[in-house]
Amino acid sequence: MSEDGTVDGGLDEPDELEPEQGTLDLADPGDRWTIADWEKATAAVLRKSRRMTDEDPDDLVWSKLTRTTLDDIPVAPLGTAALAADLETAGRPTRSGAWDVRAHLSGHDPKAANETALVDLNGGVTSLWLSVAGDTDLKTLLNEVLLDLAPVVLDAPDAPVAAAEALLGLLKERGTTPADGTNLGADGEADEADLVAVARLALEAGTLGVVVDATRVHDRGASDAQELGHALAVGTRVLRVLGEAGIPVADAARLVEFRLAATDEQFPTIAKLRAARRLWARVLQLSEVADPPAQRQHVVTSRPMMSAYDPWVNMLRTTVAAFAAGVGGADAISVLPFDSPLGEPDAFGRRIARNTSALLISESHVAHVADPAGGSYAVEKLTDDLARAGWEVFGALESGESLDERIEAIVARRERDVATRKRPITGLTEFPNLAETLPERPADPSAPQVRRYGASFEALRDDPATSPVFLATLGTVAAHTARATFASNLLAAGGIAVDVAGPTADADELLAAYDGQSVVCLAGSDAAYTEWGEAAAAALREAGATWVVIAGKPTDYADDSCAMGVDALDFLTRTREKTV
Repeated sequence: MSEDGTVDGGLDEPDELEPEQGTLDLADPGDRWTIADWEKATAAVLRKSRRMTDEDPDDLVWSKLTRTTLDDIPVAPLGTAALAADLETAGRPTRSGAWDVRAHLSGHDPKAANETALVDLNGGVTSLWLSVAGDTDLKTLLNEVLLDLAPVVLDAPDAPVAAAEALLGLLKERGTTPADGTNLGADGEADEADLVAVARLALEAGTLGVVVDATRVHDRGASDAQELGHALAVGTRVLRVLGEAGIPVADAARLVEFRLAATDEQFPTIAKLRAARRLWARVLQLSEVADPPAQRQHVVTSRPMMSAYDPWVNMLRTTVAAFAAGVGGADAISVLPFDSPLGEPDAFGRRIARNTSALLISESHVAHVADPAGGSYAVEKLTDDLARAGWEVFGALESGESLDERIEAIVARRERDVATRKRPITGLTEFPNLAETLPERPADPSAPQVRRYGASFEALRDDPATSPVFLATLGTVAAHTARATFASNLLAAGGIAVDVAGPTADADELLAAYDGQSVVCLAGSDAAYTEWGEAAAAALREAGATWVVIAGKPTDYADDSCAMGVDALDFLTRTREKTV
């Protein structure tokens, strides 16, 4: 691989990992492994877990472990040189050192926002992203903020010119030169007159002036490639509009900052950010921009991936997302507080958010390497595939196609994956806690419209079932615990509580624990089902049960069943209807 990130072509998958010519091979011969060795060892694990049979060839592990993204891009389980044999794009992140730790603030209450901003800045935040109106009192909001040290990025979709003029007026009043990275924040999709006016103000002030916000389509459910394509389409529009207004394309390009989303799928996020730079560089090349600037990226942890239930898990999601953003080369990162889905974050949520970047930068040293993923066969391949897919979406948008239908198709596909728990959401679709007490937060007027990935399950939790399900556990605790745990977790994901029978030896002991619930769920071993499952179902029906579910394979004596792979959303909806 050359210094610029391109691959010297025609690499084949090696039979054995040989040392480079001229280097000293320190590996013991017994420690050298071939691809076939990896396939054999991996196949043994998959056979043990019953994902492969003894008759399956070892090389089936590739198809078994290859994951496909929502853009139908395969993510290989092992990076090999063969993956890098036909790359079409090249380029590396250019950030040097720590990223800009950017906090988001709403300006609806300038005094309160100022207090929050000062706490954030004293706690390690290095720039502010402000959602404001044209008449927001920026003088109060930015009181004591050192604007020559802390960049401010405006977000004023309803009054971009007024907000930009207010910030510049405050800078002039203080006699302060704006910090590098200050952005007057005109939306790339804004009215042309507003876009040009803010751009001219930015050129005069020596600041950035435009934000291409691709998180907008991400929040609607767009895939990574769709987010990339949208970003390119909006970025290209900015160049066209400003160019037609007489602003040289090179100058226009230097005004733009891109806002992208980072999810807890770390490798696709890393690849997306790397692909975004390559694609924008290609746009500037085609626009004949001499000495083109590198794409400036402000990355925000994904809003849709977060959950309003068990919100503390959001800390883990945002940490992975921030890590991926840092590895992907983001210039600025906004970690959204874990309690954002509940309303306006409190001081603790904000502290955890800013400390996430502090831990990644200062303790994990993620920012010490400009491109940690560079040279990884798997990441280079994924980056290239995403770049190609994003360019295809961009071409479709440039030809006049709407992105709406594509996004709806992705939303439907993701919904199916979440419903069947192929894409588990911890604390919501997996391991939910019906007894949790959620922290209360005031409404956040600056929060955008977002459809969270777990919205359908959150709707069930918002309106819990009024009656519990009787969990008819057959046999000893050791015999029934696996299926009982599965069933109780599944039911809890739909807001359905359970009353557990406990260890039982026969139908009479089940009836002794039964309290007239309309829905019962049998949970036991296959042997118990064979021995007395049908008798248990019949006894419970006679005692008043109107709907019998079995945890496991369907049977003639049960009305419904639940097992791994079930459409959980459909199952829970049916079950809730029967509990009334």
